[in-house]
Amino acid sequence: MSSTKTRAGSIFHFILIFLLVYLTTQMGMKYFFPDRYSDEKVQAAVTLKAVDKTVKGQHHPILVIKNTTENDITLADRCPMPPVDVWKVGDGDVLTALTTEETALPCEAITSVKAGESVQVDLGPWKYSLFGNYGTYEVALPTETENSEVLPARFDIYEVGMMTQLFRTFITKPLLNGLIFVASMTPGYNLGIAIIILTIIVKLILFMPTQHAMEGQRKMQEVQPKMDAMKAKFKDNPKKMQEETMKLWKENKVNPMQSCLPMLIQFPILIGLFFTIRDGSILALSEHLIYTPYQNLPWDFGTVFLGMDLTMPNVTVMPILLVVMQFFQMKLSFAINKKKSASAKATADKQDKKKSDEKASQQEIQQKVMMYGLPLMIGFFALQFPAAVSLYWAASTVFAVGQQVYVNRKDLK
Repeated sequence: MSSTKTRAGSIFHFILIFLLVYLTTQMGMKYFFPDRYSDEKVQAAVTLKAVDKTVKGQHHPILVIKNTTENDITLADRCPMPPVDVWKVGDGDVLTALTTEETALPCEAITSVKAGESVQVDLGPWKYSLFGNYGTYEVALPTETENSEVLPARFDIYEVGMMTQLFRTFITKPLLNGLIFVASMTPGYNLGIAIIILTIIVKLILFMPTQHAMEGQRKMQEVQPKMDAMKAKFKDNPKKMQEETMKLWKENKVNPMQSCLPMLIQFPILIGLFFTIRDGSILALSEHLIYTPYQNLPWDFGTVFLGMDLTMPNVTVMPILLVVMQFFQMKLSFAINKKKSASAKATADKQDKKKSDEKASQQEIQQKVMMYGLPLMIGFFALQFPAAVSLYWAASTVFAVGQQVYVNRKDLK
């Protein structure tokens, strides 16, 4: 009965962790893409909305045309202009019409919206020519379009803050230009090969900080049995417990910050690599991040790798591959921890053996829940991101497994 309750509690604990990670991810997406799909109610049968009411500087707006009527609507081919009219909103709500003959990407005309369907209008091709300045913009379907009573949509393009500017200058830009440099030496300028090579290079640069952190974790695990015994012995004397803890750490050369500080150094770099791979695959939309020598490249990334379009989510191969790889990594990690804790069980005195067994049982259940649940969570997220991100994640996991084996090689013998 107790085991059943413990298992149920662990499953509930994992569900809470999953929800926390999911909600945190959604909040993060809302931070980078605020006010997504505004809930503003429009009575027209055909609606035009901005996906984001506020667009971060150097990003580009995306619109949605929704047709809830029973008839198709027709849009004129206006290339090289976008399929909507564009105005810059000035002081006093004065509208200034904007036009251009330049596009960052080839203009692809949207000529119709079928009844009951929605069409997404990506304004990326006009990112620099029409939307290069900060401020408020208004867009509307052309007056010659059927259902011309459709209300216009507005959105703001705002200047990013100091932290984002620093992040782009010192992390995103070097990583993207590094990706371009690596791709320039690969056959067909292949993005997939470049991602794998760049990931390995970044991991090698971060090898020593990661190694330092993993060594700190290993030392903490080694002294954990003594820590548990000390907590039981001095549970009524916090001051003595603190003194003995500091003494134990000093004797075993353990520094609790050893496993934290290196990770803090790595985190922004790995996050930057994630966004570089997610957003930088289309060079024409990343001009603001590209160094001068690469501004006028005669080539673009080759985005097909092993039959996958890396700019689109892959729902058949990458999620399954990531689930398997993450499962293997966690299984290896838990196997190492189990070996390390075996000595603790052997040295536990008879009086504490029952408590030790109960604690080990709870940890084992929690580990099983995480071992099966976390890989599924990662696979779920892989369904939503471009395959390029999943490829980066897979390459990182393989490297992490190798480094984990190296750090714990003695425990694996």
